[in-house]
Amino acid sequence: MSQTNVLIVSKGHAYNHDAFLAMFAEDADIVTTLVEQPAAQVMLRPENVGRFDAVLFYDMSGIANAGLVHDDSNDTGQPTDDYRQSIEALVASGKGIVMLNHATCSWPEWPLWRQIHGSSFMLTEGEVFGDTVPGSGYAGGHGPLPNPSFTLSPVDASHPVTAGLEGGLTVADEIYIKSNNFEANVLPLMRSDYEYVSSNFTAPPMAPAEQQEGWTHPGGSNLVVWANAAQNSPVVASDIGDSPGAFENAGFRRLLKNALQWVASDEARQWARQQ
Repeated sequence: MSQTNVLIVSKGHAYNHDAFLAMFAEDADIVTTLVEQPAAQVMLRPENVGRFDAVLFYDMSGIANAGLVHDDSNDTGQPTDDYRQSIEALVASGKGIVMLNHATCSWPEWPLWRQIHGSSFMLTEGEVFGDTVPGSGYAGGHGPLPNPSFTLSPVDASHPVTAGLEGGLTVADEIYIKSNNFEANVLPLMRSDYEYVSSNFTAPPMAPAEQQEGWTHPGGSNLVVWANAAQNSPVVASDIGDSPGAFENAGFRRLLKNALQWVASDEARQWARQQ
């Protein structure tokens, strides 16, 4: 198989750079170029992104009133016209996209971004996919509790993204509790055996104080990895992918490689066009 040329977009959320980049340095099949925001917005323009087979979003951007200065949104939570046009062109072109962990939390007020990742994750209480839901909680990550351990099992072991993971993968990493109403719109790939109840999660830290006090969440979705069609682009999104516990995990590395190779394939682009 030929090499897959991947543009990685990062910044806005702390992560272990060495452990993250080691996943790709040790895999000759995946060639990466990492660019941080806001310079990444230049690379994502149509005249520049064409040389890449896929884009891996690993940034946390576009959150209003969060004091973030790396995304050129001026703290409004809205992209610049230039960036909006670039992302619109990206999904129109059918470019393969992978989103890990906090990338699905980005740009909550930009409808196209949610259309791309398909997740029901909410930073605060609000409406998603027609339902009013509380802010999504998290377990592990950079919070007060250690990363939980859990096992992901494939929903369809024959799918290219789950190839070689027929027996599942066990990992310790950050995980989210979110509404299950997004599942009808995506292709389920891997589910977790973690118990998705409020008592296992921490209240959303970016929600207003009144939402954090006494926070509860209905039983959440255990769907952790899924595929989505964003116009012509095949997308694979994953709630996990936050810590060295994932980066150094052979199963997670296989999952990520599979996802990048699949979204870059003609098969995946054809699937997206048919959705």
